Amino acid sequence: MGIRIDSDESDAEVMVEMNTTPLIDVMLVLLVMLIITIPIQLHSVNLEMPSASAPPPPVEPKVVRIDVLPGGQLLWNGEPLAGRDALEARLAQAAGQADAPEIHLRPDRSAKYDTVAAVLASAQRHGLAKVGLVGSEQFLP
Repeated sequence: MGIRIDSDESDAEVMVEMNTTPLIDVMLVLLVMLIITIPIQLHSVNLEMPSASAPPPPVEPKVVRIDVLPGGQLLWNGEPLAGRDALEARLAQAAGQADAPEIHLRPDRSAKYDTVAAVLASAQRHGLAKVGLVGSEQFLP
């Protein structure tokens, strides 16, 4: 606050207007500091382009489909298996390949859980890591 003194008045009044000059000066200093500290924007985008000696695209993985039917019967790519021993032999053969196939396990809605769990355990025991459950939309209410 300040006091306004006029020559024609004998009483000194209190001035109620705020002096905005220092406020504007501080704001200008802050604006200049902000402009200086902002990094310069580049109008280019750095991209890693493939070289001429890029590796060929990966081949599609081999997929083995194992179906578990309601009675506990197993199908290997649509072909019925004689039992768990036949499944173990096929899984061992698949694990021995250089490029291990993906196992797509498709259990029926009314198949027993222990049969599905046994197939998953057999695949894990043989070192097949690419195992997926397919057809889970049939379990939705």
